[in-house]
Amino acid sequence: MAKNSASTTCFYSLLLISSILFASHFHASEAQAPVVKGLAYNFFGQTCPNLENIVRNHLTKVFKSDNGQAPGLLRIFFHDCFVQGCDGSLLLDGNPGEREQPPNAGMRTEALKTIDDIRALVHKECGRTVSCADITVLAAREAVFLSGGPNFPVPLGRKDGKTFSIKLTSNLPQPFNTTSVTLKTFAAQNFDVTDVVALSGAHTFGRAHCGTFFNRLSPLDPTLDQTLANNLKATCPNANSGNTANLDIRTPTVFDNKYYLDLRSKQGLFTSDQDLNIDSRTKGLVNDFAVDQNLFFEKFANAFIKVSQLNVLVGNQGEIRAKCNVVNGAKKSVLKTLVDEGMELMNQF
Repeated sequence: MAKNSASTTCFYSLLLISSILFASHFHASEAQAPVVKGLAYNFFGQTCPNLENIVRNHLTKVFKSDNGQAPGLLRIFFHDCFVQGCDGSLLLDGNPGEREQPPNAGMRTEALKTIDDIRALVHKECGRTVSCADITVLAAREAVFLSGGPNFPVPLGRKDGKTFSIKLTSNLPQPFNTTSVTLKTFAAQNFDVTDVVALSGAHTFGRAHCGTFFNRLSPLDPTLDQTLANNLKATCPNANSGNTANLDIRTPTVFDNKYYLDLRSKQGLFTSDQDLNIDSRTKGLVNDFAVDQNLFFEKFANAFIKVSQLNVLVGNQGEIRAKCNVVNGAKKSVLKTLVDEGMELMNQF
């Protein structure tokens, strides 16, 4: 009888453990953003199984010599996806193009080159199977992870667009915005308040030019810490200064939750940052993320995946570019043709 009782207890213990594990798995799956039709987490399992290792290994080397490219790659990802979807349109050269528009000022040219360098490595191993849009998403995810942030899977299978949009760069959120304007901007793309506060945490690393925050120095914004204001004034004597300042004064090269501690101490750099700790709709989330880094990582990863699926091109839509900065079959510009011809003539002497 004792033996049967022990067996019964063991059975129910195993059943309880199984139930807990199942519930945990279900909760995690439920929390993750749904996958858009045409994308998949294992999209390149057969055609380019080593894809993510190629991206991670290359960026590990890049960040060792230039960790400033990490926030640069994350910014490229966001600014690409938020305009007309994650289609690599920001990567396209134009005269002008998206990159030349004011909201995209200061885009890291080294980071743009890194995306095409990865494209070359991937296409060398797998052929032209992976789009520049997918590589941009993977590079941004690695920028987060290799800087100390969460490691999470992203659905793949995007195609590259054949056009860019100057007009739609107006969709990008601005550093001068109040929370009300920021929330409205994100709501237009179906992001909720939690998404907004989590994605704002991307400012936990990287730098910003003086013109993006000088509005808080002259006149002095009372919500800005006085010591920080004095330091920023020394760095930025005017809005046109070419200098830059850290977005996160605590750990400027690490992806962590210290950005939210900055906000609680009146040390956010942008108006759009600091106002999150003032507005009643967002202040509670700022506090939650400031005390719980794992919660921030979870919500950021979920919001990242949502961003990465904005208006994607899949299947027969778009193309897979042979070079990230030009559409396939594009003719060289007149200027580039003249330069190339000049170089050929010089090489003859």
